Amino acid sequence: MDILIDILAVTLGLLGIVGCILPIVPGPPISYAGVLILYLWGSSTDNDISQQVVILWLFLTIAVTALDFIIPSYFTRITGGTKSTARASMVGMLIGIAFIPPIGMILGAFLGALAAEMIIERKKFKRSLKPAMGAFIGFLIGTGFKLIASGVMLYYIIIDII
Repeated sequence: MDILIDILAVTLGLLGIVGCILPIVPGPPISYAGVLILYLWGSSTDNDISQQVVILWLFLTIAVTALDFIIPSYFTRITGGTKSTARASMVGMLIGIAFIPPIGMILGAFLGALAAEMIIERKKFKRSLKPAMGAFIGFLIGTGFKLIASGVMLYYIIIDII
């Protein structure tokens, strides 16, 4: 049974990393589920995942997940964009990943924000670039935080199993 728990934990850790890139799947919470399963199951006699690690990663998972919603909006706002710009960036990312993954995701986030600024906010191209870049940079930073958190949690999972 320990092997099945180990496989489940690694699978959740890997799925969490995928979820950092695909906005449909909540990456860090899924990675945290892998850490939590190993802690609760106690799959190894020399369990490397302590209660402190589980509590720390609970708070970090909540923080990173919250920041993923706040950072893109913040960067969009400080560069002059609107809520519609941030939303269009997310829609552009989803469309982009459907057609040309993973480059389409990055390009789609930028183009979605740019299109929203030009079409919805009726700004000229040059004035639309700054908020589009803000939305894009915010998206990259949020995704980076999620990838780091999920990557470290996968590391804890693998260390615990080995």
